[in-house]
Amino acid sequence: MSFSRRWFLAGTSALAITVLSPISAALPANARTEINLLSPAEASSAAQSGQWKILDVRPVPPLDYISGHLPNAVHLSEQAFRGPNGKLPFQIWPAGDLANLLSRAGISNRDKVLVYSDGTNVLGASLVAYILEKSGVSKVGILDGGFSAYKASGAPVTKVFPSYRFGTFKPTTTPGLAIGLQELLPLVGRPDVVIVDPRPKGLFEGTEQTFIRNGHIPGAINITWQSVTEANNPDEALKNPHKLKSVEALRKLFASHGVTPEKTVIVSCSTGREASLQYIVLKHLLGYPNVRIYEGSWTEYSATQHPVQTGPGASAVKN
Repeated sequence: MSFSRRWFLAGTSALAITVLSPISAALPANARTEINLLSPAEASSAAQSGQWKILDVRPVPPLDYISGHLPNAVHLSEQAFRGPNGKLPFQIWPAGDLANLLSRAGISNRDKVLVYSDGTNVLGASLVAYILEKSGVSKVGILDGGFSAYKASGAPVTKVFPSYRFGTFKPTTTPGLAIGLQELLPLVGRPDVVIVDPRPKGLFEGTEQTFIRNGHIPGAINITWQSVTEANNPDEALKNPHKLKSVEALRKLFASHGVTPEKTVIVSCSTGREASLQYIVLKHLLGYPNVRIYEGSWTEYSATQHPVQTGPGASAVKN
């Protein structure tokens, strides 16, 4: 029986990690969040149980949602959760704005929330799951395999838009999940800290000229986000970028590149979106105790004068 199945069906407490790193504040007990994968069958039960709020976060325009979605799913595009903050073009909205957004989607602080997207937009599902954790939601599920796997399983799909009451979500920010630039800088190069960069090879190595400066934070390890999914499964029938590899395969992948549980792990990408997937894998699926996201990521770092490294870096994963 999978880890997520035990958590969903048996109601046992899934892994909830308190950050205890010397570089981060300990999370208060009531701020702990469980994030787990739900199979299509589990997601179908959740959607029809009345005990979960369902968020379809597929990008706008919402034609995919209109043409079919999980029962009782509310469409709230992943793009709605971020925007300009006066310094950077695309960052997570402040707690007050997020609270208003979630309330309008019918969500309150104590609700359990199931999130899904489809295909490569698994990154949107993981980003929203991370934002829900940051906002203090205690139980979050991600539909493993996305909408395509759900539909292929024969689970119920509807075109009916749900009627619901607005929620009452109070602004909350859980400390210790994100790390800012000034806190990050003195950690670069420390042997007990590893920086994981899940961007594509060209962006990581600096061959693609996208940003003000191109490359990566010195010493970072390139483990692309696709490498934790079935995006490149050699069996064409099993290819699915919204489905994660087994826990055993994921553990082996990260350990083989020196990303081990005793280290503080900082995940940095382009805007924080790609980083969210590996953050969830490392912290919630593998149980690494000290994992944080650099939300500013390369968008912020590239605009500074701090050192940049180009080339393959410390370790590269072949996709």
